[in-house]
Amino acid sequence: MRTEVFIGVDISKLKLDGFNLVTGEILEFENNPAGIKKFLTYARKAKPTLITCESTGGLEQPLLLACAQAKLPIAVVNPRQVRDFAKAILDHKMHLRAWSLGKFAKTDAIDATILAEFGSRMRPELTTPAPEELRALEAIMNRRAQILEMITMETNRLGSTRDMNARASLETVIEFLKEQVSDMDSQMLELVRSNLELKTLDALLQSVPGVGPVLSATLLSSLPELGSASRGCISSLVGVAPLNHDSGSHRGVRFIRGGRGNVRCALYMGTLSAVRWNPALQVVYERLVLAGKAKMVALVACMRRLLGILNAIVRDRKPWMDVTLAVVGA
Repeated sequence: MRTEVFIGVDISKLKLDGFNLVTGEILEFENNPAGIKKFLTYARKAKPTLITCESTGGLEQPLLLACAQAKLPIAVVNPRQVRDFAKAILDHKMHLRAWSLGKFAKTDAIDATILAEFGSRMRPELTTPAPEELRALEAIMNRRAQILEMITMETNRLGSTRDMNARASLETVIEFLKEQVSDMDSQMLELVRSNLELKTLDALLQSVPGVGPVLSATLLSSLPELGSASRGCISSLVGVAPLNHDSGSHRGVRFIRGGRGNVRCALYMGTLSAVRWNPALQVVYERLVLAGKAKMVALVACMRRLLGILNAIVRDRKPWMDVTLAVVGA
């Protein structure tokens, strides 16, 4: 049998630091087209079972696209999962060759080693790059969120500033940033309308009362599993599935954690509107509050219910009224 080869790659702005778990080779390439080409040449010869790297805010995209085109198996994993994995190894005093520099040392080479070990032990699913249109839509939505964050920061500064010149500067910046948000919205709508598939799915999603263009675009760009995953799985991906905290006879408070924060934030804003204007979710929200549930608990339950409705709509390609009766009672 051929020995399985696992390669971990730690990605930074300037470098690709790699580690071959079988040979023990420490690899280093520049993070540019020439460096990625050299990495692909090495990987083709090594014939890896899996290449593992972390999601790093977009820096991983060139490597992901190159590996996909070269038909090399690559998995882009959640950094938090890798950190938890590394802590577990430390807690159980398991040996990693790259930790010879010290138990708690951290270098790019060590990170690459941990990624290789993670790939070997956890066997994450392969990552398939999103189509170009979805990548462009995701970039627009990410930039929109960044601008909104800057507006919040400048607005907070405006509230605590008394100097007239400083206030005038802040107001000018806030106005400019609002114009940028408007530009992002226009680009978002134009991109969705220019693609038949996105336009069709957008119309289906926005047929649900409470779902607007921002939530629809966020779901389309950041939750490609919508419509193909089960209701429980999609809730876990977004981070609205209740997690148990039980031990023996003790039953702890359920809580939500993790998931895709940008999707959860957009879903939250959509649900605030939906519990007012969507009759199906309004009934659920009021029933839970009357039963003594905290308003936030009831709202999270409605977020989960709304996500289930949207998942069914995309799965069945049927608009709101056609799937409501089938889903809302579930």
